[in-house]
Amino acid sequence: MTIDLTSIPEDPGCYQFKDETGTILYVGKARNLKKRVSSYFQKKSNNPRLDILVSRIRDIDVIVTSSEVEALILENNLIKKHQPRFNINLKDAKSYAFIHISNDPFPRIGIARDRKDKKNGTLYGPFVSAAERDQILRFVKQTFHLRTCKKMTKRACLRSHLGTCAAPCIGKISEPEYQYLVKSADYLLKGKNQDLITDLKKEMTRLAEHEEYEKALIIRDRIAAIEHLSQRQYVQRQTRSDEHVINYLVSGETVYLILFHVERGSLTSKEEFVFPETEEFLDEFILQYYSTNKPPNELILPSLPGSGISEYLTHIRGTHVTLTVPKQGEKKHLLDLASKNLEVSFFTGRIRLAELGEALHMKTPPDVIECFDISHLGGTGTVASMVLFRDGKPDKKNYRRYKIKTEKPSDDYAAIAEVVRRRYSRLLRENGPMPDLIVIDGGPGQVKSAHTVLQELHLSIPIISIAKREEEIYIPGRNTPLSIQKKSPASLLIQEIRDEAHRFAITYQKKLRQQSMKE
Repeated sequence: MTIDLTSIPEDPGCYQFKDETGTILYVGKARNLKKRVSSYFQKKSNNPRLDILVSRIRDIDVIVTSSEVEALILENNLIKKHQPRFNINLKDAKSYAFIHISNDPFPRIGIARDRKDKKNGTLYGPFVSAAERDQILRFVKQTFHLRTCKKMTKRACLRSHLGTCAAPCIGKISEPEYQYLVKSADYLLKGKNQDLITDLKKEMTRLAEHEEYEKALIIRDRIAAIEHLSQRQYVQRQTRSDEHVINYLVSGETVYLILFHVERGSLTSKEEFVFPETEEFLDEFILQYYSTNKPPNELILPSLPGSGISEYLTHIRGTHVTLTVPKQGEKKHLLDLASKNLEVSFFTGRIRLAELGEALHMKTPPDVIECFDISHLGGTGTVASMVLFRDGKPDKKNYRRYKIKTEKPSDDYAAIAEVVRRRYSRLLRENGPMPDLIVIDGGPGQVKSAHTVLQELHLSIPIISIAKREEEIYIPGRNTPLSIQKKSPASLLIQEIRDEAHRFAITYQKKLRQQSMKE
């Protein structure tokens, strides 16, 4: 199985490994997506569970974020939503962890694993990711100097000497002053960062006016730290409403559109669409999509659709739907993040297509590619598959599978000729769209057999074949392969398409064999 890693960006973000049915097997996060994902396929590990995971990967989806912190929070959201079998089992109570602030006169901050601890204080969470929990806990302790000791004594601890604890145990801080720090930590852990920053700025101004400059500098440093941490709120924000974020790019006469699902402030998934550009394509998309999907409380867009759309969505939902075109702030950041993912999802694939078109000396890149594979078991049960890739991505609703009817089912040349003839004869009869490129799994003999059929049908569609082992690419009328490096983006794309056709054929053959055994 060849997984093409050339289109994976080097940005921070989350990756989702999927099996042949599209089920998410594993969700992970990375500072550099390309390096992290590539590491899974470089060599066999000493971890059997990891080897099993890698053997089942058939597709990789990525969501790019603006920072590693955002990726960490997004990973948490995706794991909670999809519960992939190779991630933590969320049904296990040990998977959950809360940050806990006790209700003592001088409250203690720490970790809690039981919701019952809510009786003794306030719980924040839960956090699936221990790394996220520990990072935030460490930040709160270092910023607000809350105590962590289980029992207060009258002796100063190491944290007190290091200046990371307010040390109420030795009377270094009064109870009202300490409670102010607790209130600040509460604001931050509840996501009320902007309210907290506003309060701290007022306090910093007050201290400066009273010439308490050292305390004012401490407040200034806290504000800077909180502003840096606030980037996490872009993928997990405090809101009870659901939002959809829609952004798009128009290239040529085609619209590439992405839709982010934001559930109660947490970015949880994305959908991608490609369709021809029309004068009012945004209105048409909204009308069609929400005719079968419930509208959110708020729709975040790069521009407002036509009049009546808001009323239409409100009518379907039953409550008011807000349309927002943000110019700044968190929602604008989400819109920009959608745009960045749009470029990664579609236009990295188009770069591969452009390189493939150039390598094959085509006038334009092959936007639609159809690939055929033959599969049989010892010359029996021969089947064929046809997979279709559009804009460098699988278009699974247009996959096709065939039972080979030829008298010599073990004859790969005859089988290829049969399935190519059946496919394109039908398209001719139905006046269906032809592909820009045809790929055959095999060598010079297979591509010659398929090309002969195309000539009989008076079709002039570019056709190539790719032979296993050396991954050599052939064209009709030439017995030597093209000089395309097998690790080049063009060759890797063809390998990915061929592997998908092979997978689809094997799956169909196994299904027929199981049916035959039952009969």
